Amino acid sequence: MGLRQTEVVIDCADHDTVVGFWAAALGWERRDVNEQYVALVPSAAERAAAGTRLLPLLFQKVPEPKVVKNRVHVDFQADDMAAEVARLVGLGATVVAERSLGDLRWTVLADSESNEFCVAQA
Repeated sequence: MGLRQTEVVIDCADHDTVVGFWAAALGWERRDVNEQYVALVPSAAERAAAGTRLLPLLFQKVPEPKVVKNRVHVDFQADDMAAEVARLVGLGATVVAERSLGDLRWTVLADSESNEFCVAQA
């Protein structure tokens, strides 16, 4: 197959605010690309352990504010969802909703620029 994922792109108005949140949340390294883009990449050890499963996050500075719900978002799993949600809220995330479907439980959160993401119980 000729198509490969290279990164997940998230629009933002202010790199420093949103990239700072995600760097602290993931423990990933910031790499400035140019005035429009800043990347967050997993450490070399994380990349080696996870193979190609960890895609870098690329933050694209855009002039317009976020207006509606994301059409694409990032999902995460945590061994202790409640503790991880509390940690992320401490870093500046806001809880949008608590959801469940059968045995699956997850929390919808938003980063400092209202970009939604989910944390599910592993």
